[in-house]
Amino acid sequence: MILTLKDQMTGLGRRIRERRLALDLTQQAAAAKAGVAHRTWRRMEAEGKASIEDLVRAAIALRCDEGIVGLFPAMAANSMEDLLAQQRNATKSQRQRAGGARP
Repeated sequence: MILTLKDQMTGLGRRIRERRLALDLTQQAAAAKAGVAHRTWRRMEAEGKASIEDLVRAAIALRCDEGIVGLFPAMAANSMEDLLAQQRNATKSQRQRAGGARP
């Protein structure tokens, strides 16, 4: 099922609320912990609307910031040529870290 932008945002707001409640925090306490205004927190929960900075602050405050890294993963190779280039670069990086880089 493909979710609309509104569905994604309201779902995110709902998950923020559920996580906050699971941690037994009031909106005011969660907002203070995140360093955002209480009004901003209410809007995040109600509408899923927040700046990227406020969303990251909320994730940290709610102890779920480890998932942020997975939001935009590196693209897989688009061709065999790209895949081979990625493998060559990875091998080169490993050699450099090991101190045995070849010219």
